[in-house]
Amino acid sequence: MFTSNLIEDCKKQKRKAQLKLYNKYCDAMLCVSMRYLKQKDLAEDATQEAFIKAFKNINSFTGETTFGAWLKRIVINQSIDYYRQHKYHENIENVNLEVAEDEEDTWHVSENISTADISACIECLDEKYATVLKLYLMEGYDHDEIGEILNIKPNNSRIQLHRGKKLLKEKLKALRYERFA
Repeated sequence: MFTSNLIEDCKKQKRKAQLKLYNKYCDAMLCVSMRYLKQKDLAEDATQEAFIKAFKNINSFTGETTFGAWLKRIVINQSIDYYRQHKYHENIENVNLEVAEDEEDTWHVSENISTADISACIECLDEKYATVLKLYLMEGYDHDEIGEILNIKPNNSRIQLHRGKKLLKEKLKALRYERFA
């Protein structure tokens, strides 16, 4: 109820409500932005710009999702755009290859590996694979949504995810975290 009142006040351009909403979500959104930009100053800038966009477009928030989910999508899009603007992003190829959907994963990750270890391995991957892995595994987007966010075909998202998982598997194997069933 508290958040919905703040949102209504933000729609009326009340600055105090905007500040309260910003303070409520800024730390979480900065963490999201850091996943993509990896540098705190860039992530802070992207997060600020995302909040500005969110407040300018607050009237488009319909309440179909939570405010946090709506804002998170803006932050992710802004972070990726910001990354591209600053020329840190290698173009994601639009290739027309097929990934076999019936391929079965034949590996399991050891129970003693932490999410921090997996995240560190993802960060070591080429950015085009790491971005798709983060959007799919951490943010929960499907391939259509990833394609829309990255301006690629959904099938290319599947390909990048498949290749990224394969590379991640190799990195984990090198760290001896993999065990076969």
